[in-house]
Amino acid sequence: MSQSPAPRDTHILIIDDQPEVLKPLSSLIQSVGMRVSLITDPRQAVPRAQVLCPDLILLDVHMSSQVDGFAVCRLLQEAPLTKQVPIIFLTSASTVDNRLQGLALGGVDYVVKPFAPEEVLARIRVHVQLARRDMIASAPSAEQPGSQHPDQIILHAAMRLIARQLDEPPALAEIARLVGTHDKKLSAIFRQHLGMTVFAYIREERLRRSQQLLIDSHLSVQDIADLVGFRSAANFATAFRERTGMTPSAFRSQAQDEPVDARK
Repeated sequence: MSQSPAPRDTHILIIDDQPEVLKPLSSLIQSVGMRVSLITDPRQAVPRAQVLCPDLILLDVHMSSQVDGFAVCRLLQEAPLTKQVPIIFLTSASTVDNRLQGLALGGVDYVVKPFAPEEVLARIRVHVQLARRDMIASAPSAEQPGSQHPDQIILHAAMRLIARQLDEPPALAEIARLVGTHDKKLSAIFRQHLGMTVFAYIREERLRRSQQLLIDSHLSVQDIADLVGFRSAANFATAFRERTGMTPSAFRSQAQDEPVDARK
């Protein structure tokens, strides 16, 4: 069955530090009328991708830079201009864990090297068509998002990463690596934009999440302490009292009583 030709304005962005390996694929993509752009330095991927506004991104995982493809994907997902762009991972990292991680981060497909260029082109066509169909189906925003500063993208990616692993967040250096930077830079970003260290932010986020759980769930104080990453219910209660001026139990009682008082 023949495939429909690609729209002439389709723009594919390749992010790979060894572009010569992908030359047969990029030549094939161009031969069917698509435009191809190439970024070989993953540290430049996010700002340049925001300018290029591609229809789809082909992204390698393991690159010689300290910034790997998974970190690039996290940042692309946070940038307003690229968060909806489909990402296909092209990589020699073929383990199940790698594939699951790539898909969990928002990749629409995961192709293992070596591959047949014709197969990748078929996948590109499918995902470009699906993305454009979704764009048409969704109500268009009157105000288009603008390019976001790289530091803000790193900040949001780190905050999302912390929120997903709040009970046991990675060490500072590992958080920085996962969002494509280093620990001193990440610390400076948190201080500049949030006025606190990464450690202080984690503590504040744990206490904020615990307040939600005390209001919205029937979990015990011990269970909530475990979920948000405190070593014990006693440590949690001490930190909570310092932050709110009351114990977790008193906070829950007050929160549950407020709707009743409002009706009186």
